[in-house]
Order: sequence, then C-alpha cells, then structure tokens
Amino acid sequence: MRVVLFTGKGGVGKTTLAAATAAMLSGSGRKVLVVSTDPAHSLGDALGTELGPDPTEIEPSLFAAHIDARVLLEGAWGDLQEHLRTIIAGAGVDELVADELTVLPGVEDLLALAEVQRLADSGEYDVLVVDCGPTAETLRLLTLPEALAGYLERLFPAHRRAVRGLVANLAGAKADGAGWERTVDALGLLAEQLSGLREMLGDRSRTSIRLVLTPERVVAAETRRTLTALALHELRVDALVANRVMPGPPPSLRGPAARWLRERHGEQQAVLAELAQLGGDVPVHAVRYTAAEPTGTDALRELARSLYGDDDPVPESGPTGSARPLLQLKRTAGHGVSADSEFEMTVALPGSEDAPLDLARVGDEMVIGLGMTRRVVALPSVLRRCEAVGAQLVGSGRDARLEVTFRPDPKTWMT
Repeated sequence: MRVVLFTGKGGVGKTTLAAATAAMLSGSGRKVLVVSTDPAHSLGDALGTELGPDPTEIEPSLFAAHIDARVLLEGAWGDLQEHLRTIIAGAGVDELVADELTVLPGVEDLLALAEVQRLADSGEYDVLVVDCGPTAETLRLLTLPEALAGYLERLFPAHRRAVRGLVANLAGAKADGAGWERTVDALGLLAEQLSGLREMLGDRSRTSIRLVLTPERVVAAETRRTLTALALHELRVDALVANRVMPGPPPSLRGPAARWLRERHGEQQAVLAELAQLGGDVPVHAVRYTAAEPTGTDALRELARSLYGDDDPVPESGPTGSARPLLQLKRTAGHGVSADSEFEMTVALPGSEDAPLDLARVGDEMVIGLGMTRRVVALPSVLRRCEAVGAQLVGSGRDARLEVTFRPDPKTWMT
C-alpha cells in the first residue's frame, strides 16, 4: 500500500495533478482512491463528478472522496471532549471556561489525517492519493501528530495509573470512577492514533510527499523552505512537480509575443535548474502549460502521460535507506566524558542556509526552529550532561546542515 500526498502553494494545480496521477494509476489496473483534505474542495471539479465523504467509484479501479472533518469532529473527538469537560467542571471550573479548555486547536486537521490513515489501513486499495491543502496548512497538518503527542505525554503521562491519579486529583469526590476510566480510555485511544499517524507519515517505504509548484522565483523560494521543514521532520519528498512550464517559441517566430515567450521560457528554465540543484536526489518533473484546464478522467490521463511518460507514477515501494539520518554525533576532542571532551551534533537541513535559526535547550531535548517550523529533538544520552557552546549553519543546498558543539557541563559531569 502506497500513500502519496500532493501539496503546494495555492493555485499551482496540485488538485489537478493529484487527480491525474490517480487516473493514470487506475488505468494500469491498480485500485486507487484519491481523497481531498483541503477545506476548499475542488477534486470533484477536476474529476467532473459530485463527491461526498464516502468513496465514490468514478470508473473501474478509481474511487474518490472529500474528507469532511466537521463530520468527524462530532464523532470520536466529541466523546473525548465531553469526558474532559465533565472532569474539568467536576474540579470546580466554570462550565463556560471548561468548554474553552477542551477546545484543541487543529483537531479538525488531525481528524482528517486520521481518516487518511484509516483508509490506508483498510486494505481495500493499492494506492491512496491525497490532495492536501496549501503548503503552510499541510506542514501544520503533517507535523501535528508529533506535536500533539508530545503535548499529550506531558499533560497526561503514558502510565495509566499516573493518568488516573491526575484525573482523581482534578476531579475530587465530585466525579465518579466510571467517568475517570472513560476519560483514561479515550486519552489512551487518542495517544494510539497519534502514534499510528506518526508511524505512517515516517514510513519512507510507504508514504511520500509530492510538491507541486510553478517555476517562479517566489514559489521556488517557498519550495526551498518547505523542503527544509519536511527534512527537519524526517518526512520523505519523492518528487518536485513544476506545473505550467512555458514552451520555447520556434526560431522563426518574431515580434513582441516571441520576445515575451523567450524571456518567460528562459526565466522558468533558470528556476528549474535551481530546483534541480536544490532537490539533489529528488527528481524534478515538468508539466507543459495547457490552453485549457483538464477535467474528466480522459483529459487527466493525457496530462499524466505528459508528466510521467512510461514511468510508474507511484512505485510500489520507495527507498528506505537513501536519506541521511536527521541527526549525527561525533567526538571532536577528548576521551570519554571528561572536562576536555567535545562533541559535535550535526542535523541535516537541506536548503536552510538562508533560514532564520532559533535554538533552545529544554531539559534533555533541543528545540530547533527554522522560520515558522519547530521540531523537538531528543538529545543522545551522552549530550544530556553537556551544554551547547556553539552552533552554526554550514553548507548549502542539499548539503546544508546545522552543527552544534557540546562540552560537558562542569556542574554535572563529575556527579
């Protein structure tokens, strides 16, 4: 089972290319489901049919659906929210305040992603193609499971007895034991779902992301930032798709229109060359500009053939060991953990050389911030008794990386 997520800046054609990829795959005999998690659903427009929350068979082997997170919100999360509201109100908190405290930002996005996982795990399809929202929303969506899992672990520790004790302290004698148990069970289920989502997204042989863009400087700059953010979270990008590439005019063409076409073609080719250098081992595909927006499966398959040629749009498995690990550690001075020891932690961050960097040490973790993206990285055990004494971004393009120097903390290494 393969899962491919399409995303990109709004208006670059990601929905059309996701639908085209699904249509081409179904034509080869693989059973394909294409779904949209974008609140501004336009997948049905591309396929030329009405879609709902349940998979609809467009033609043999091709199914499609719009995921409606608002409907999902009334299900499992509604139950958990009600349990939490009862517990918090039982502790003496005003009912309106308890309502506000149980609102979890981003829960609709999380539920949409959980529905993607449910469909992927159903075993009914060979390929699941996901039309995600615009890039910024998708980044938040993809990093939400890890962020919420960390939040949940801090708020309600994994150990069931610890959770029960915390709930009992909050609720006092006003809450019944059955209510505590239901809350604990609901929280445990949420933790399991988050763990499953992180596992699905991080499985490089199963899940990949395809970034769609138009070959323009501004869009290419956003793509660079997106590649860095995805690399920071160890998510696999399997292709960059440059849409609406202008053809070069024939040499015989003259006049202002020909000059404009040549200049535009030259600008786009320069951006494509830059993307190829930035992408490294990530291929860059180009889709020529079409006069009309392709709609319907026949037009979509024709578009897909111009993109993929005779290649398989979604290989059955992807590379599992081709990417460098996010974090590497080496000793640069001394022996053992002594006063003269020095360690260098390297974090691979392709395309990050121009990004604003923030670092913070929080206990045994390092918080790495690049622009609007944050990642909490657990430090190796040898660094937990050390202090960070320096950090710098080095290299460029695919070789860009963060190097952090650690030395033993004199206050702790001897104890």
